[in-house]
Amino acid sequence: MRRPLGGNDRGQVSVEFMGLLPLILLVLVLLWQCVLVGYTYSLAAHAADRGARAATALEGGGAGACQTAAEGQVPSAWRADAEATCVPGAGLWKATVRISVPVLFPGADVFHWRVTGTAGAAKEARG
Repeated sequence: MRRPLGGNDRGQVSVEFMGLLPLILLVLVLLWQCVLVGYTYSLAAHAADRGARAATALEGGGAGACQTAAEGQVPSAWRADAEATCVPGAGLWKATVRISVPVLFPGADVFHWRVTGTAGAAKEARG
């Protein structure tokens, strides 16, 4: 009859975990980068919406108000190369905001790929 091999596999779980740790960390880094990409899209869309709405204001609206409002909505870590443009159209203002996607940490480095958010708002009628 065979004896059980009771003590020969001590530490096996630790060895397997250390082997998988780089893969686990890589997956976490990729997930975090995906979160930053999504958040950058959200920031660009929100800034464009605020810019377009500011342009349509009855008092002090226009391209300058649009650009100031849009750039003011972008957090400082993303603001270094953020670009906002506002164009009047037929009955509406269209705002476009472009922001670069950061690499791992906002403010550290950026990809050479920019996220674009656009929004439009109808011009308010004076009454």
